[in-house]
Amino acid sequence: MKKNSAGTWRKVLIICLWIMVWQLASAAVDNPIIIVGPWEAVKALGSLIPSLEFWQSIISSFGKISAGFLMAFAAGLALGSAGYCFPVLRELLEPVMTLLKSIPVASFVILALIWAGSKNLSILIAGLVVLPMIYVNTLAGLNSADKKLLEMAGVFSMTLWKKVRYIYVPALIPYLMSSCKIALGMSWKSGVAAEVIGVPDHSIGEKLYMSKIYLNTADLFAWTFVIIVISALFERMVLKLLSCLVPKGGAHEPGDM
Repeated sequence: MKKNSAGTWRKVLIICLWIMVWQLASAAVDNPIIIVGPWEAVKALGSLIPSLEFWQSIISSFGKISAGFLMAFAAGLALGSAGYCFPVLRELLEPVMTLLKSIPVASFVILALIWAGSKNLSILIAGLVVLPMIYVNTLAGLNSADKKLLEMAGVFSMTLWKKVRYIYVPALIPYLMSSCKIALGMSWKSGVAAEVIGVPDHSIGEKLYMSKIYLNTADLFAWTFVIIVISALFERMVLKLLSCLVPKGGAHEPGDM
């Protein structure tokens, strides 16, 4: 308990240190267009929170980016599992996934604007960025399943469902959690970047773009803070759900053999 408390206080002190550095930088520059201090950013956030448009933008962007992530997660998991079962499919998908990992997000955004318009742009972009990460880690996780346990499962004629639940899922979850830690952040970065370029109505990207147009750096900092908080909360929620999928005892359930 004392160790956890000390760790928490250390984190608080580190955050306070960086806030002080931020304030000193703001004071040194002394130009609110280039950089504002923490207090100015907090005041800007306080003025945004009561407005209905603030919450509409958050709900719209959160719904679209999280939808893009969840659809890509499901597709990556399904395609990775299918690729594990069918090597021919894995070979067919390999160049596609390599292409998705290599193409810059800006190129995706411009093409998506031409093909689909700006309304659901963040869904598509977030999904395209997340899909190859989940696919690759799904394959890696399934390939890491303990071969001796699989042989033993064959000897004891375990059903496919039990193999999946007690052997494949425990092997897969650490890889999915690791990939999600990166993919969740990337989905928000790419999704909001797509909104800034496409400027759909009632979106966080639109507000960032307006802040740039009107040189309102305080609002820019406030919206950036909102993105960080929402992204962190969504990450915690997804990782918590994934950790709940691991059966107690992992692959070692002798009574189920």
